[in-house]
Amino acid sequence: MNVIAQKFTHSNTNSVLKEINAAKSDFAENSQLDLAPSIQLPPISQPTDFLRAHTDDASNPDCKIKIAHGTTTLAFRFQGGIVVAVDSRATQGNWIASQTVNKVIRINPDLLGTMAGGAADCQYWETWLGTQCRLHELREKERISVAAASKILSNLVYEYKGMGLSMGTMICGYTKKEGPTIYYVDSDGSRLKGERFCVGSGQTFAYGVLDSEYRWDLSVEEALYLGKRSILAATHRDAYSGGSVNLYHVTEAGWVYHGNHNVGDIFWDIKEKEKSFNNVDG
Repeated sequence: MNVIAQKFTHSNTNSVLKEINAAKSDFAENSQLDLAPSIQLPPISQPTDFLRAHTDDASNPDCKIKIAHGTTTLAFRFQGGIVVAVDSRATQGNWIASQTVNKVIRINPDLLGTMAGGAADCQYWETWLGTQCRLHELREKERISVAAASKILSNLVYEYKGMGLSMGTMICGYTKKEGPTIYYVDSDGSRLKGERFCVGSGQTFAYGVLDSEYRWDLSVEEALYLGKRSILAATHRDAYSGGSVNLYHVTEAGWVYHGNHNVGDIFWDIKEKEKSFNNVDG
């Protein structure tokens, strides 16, 4: 009986070990599985052509779905770090859907992402990016770089190029190796590193102020004022931008929130201070 029991135990042990080894092998082969959720596509042979025909009004003015883009976001580098400023208006066609949208995604204590284009696309995928940045931090025991975070996002959206995503984002952060860094990423997979970016329907008005007043040696107070003033110019001239201005300052110690400023209130303060906006009586 003892001999039979030993043989049975030995046989079971071998079987269990084989199962464990098979599981380990399967895990090793699939350890790099894409963790990004997938998007349901039209059940046709060429979904990109289908979506372009029905959503891209630049190539087909008669398309059935015309995606209206309206916002103003900006970010710029200066000697004290990065200033990020955004408006808060969300529109649905010619209707104002909300005046209190938070267009800055707080990815982690060192990284910020801005939203322009489709609010749902930006919010969903930048929140997903935050999970990937956290997983990187847990694995590597250090915060992810701005370059790596922006590359993860651009690689993801490139997989869905031409499939209806609408995104124009900036990934902003400060690391010891990179210093203050800004990357622009859009839904075509474009990824650009730069000193300053304005994104959205009001970008031309914001650029007008930002380019004329920008200097590398701005003080923190001057830089915050320039960001606020640039967004204000866009909200004044662009019907799809408005609400309030959210201000952030990104430093080596992380980002700092500098409040929400109603454009109706700061307009009159700045008009009086600068003697500007002379086309408006009051």
